[in-house]
Amino acid sequence: MTLTLLSLTDMLGLEGSTLIQLLFSLMVSILFIQSSLDKLLNWKGEKAYYEKHFKKTILKPTVAFLLPVITFFELAAGFLSAVGIIAILAAGNTEIALWGMFMGSLAIIQLFLGQRVAKDYNGAAALIPYFLLCGAGLYMYLFW
Repeated sequence: MTLTLLSLTDMLGLEGSTLIQLLFSLMVSILFIQSSLDKLLNWKGEKAYYEKHFKKTILKPTVAFLLPVITFFELAAGFLSAVGIIAILAAGNTEIALWGMFMGSLAIIQLFLGQRVAKDYNGAAALIPYFLLCGAGLYMYLFW
């Protein structure tokens, strides 16, 4: 017997669009939980990195304020996406996962702005796939 995506969705009792939504949420939860935990577990090192990264920019005096803000958005995106997976599987409710995608989009926009202000164009460009991931996830939840 050949396993196809259709037979996999039948076996799991999910529609194809639901399976794709779950995969988007899983990816976003891994991305942002790992990123935020890195910041929390190495706060001093992360703060020093950002202070150095932004030392010649208008963001220099704001690092102590903005690091907790971006960490909050990343934590929210990761955990809302993870809890959203559970809500979809348990009750078919996609609202929490949608909020995870939205918070992820906002986190990436914040990071993108910082990279552009710091004139780290390669760093900014590296964020585009993550933004597209969150944007496609938003699209999946809003329109499918």
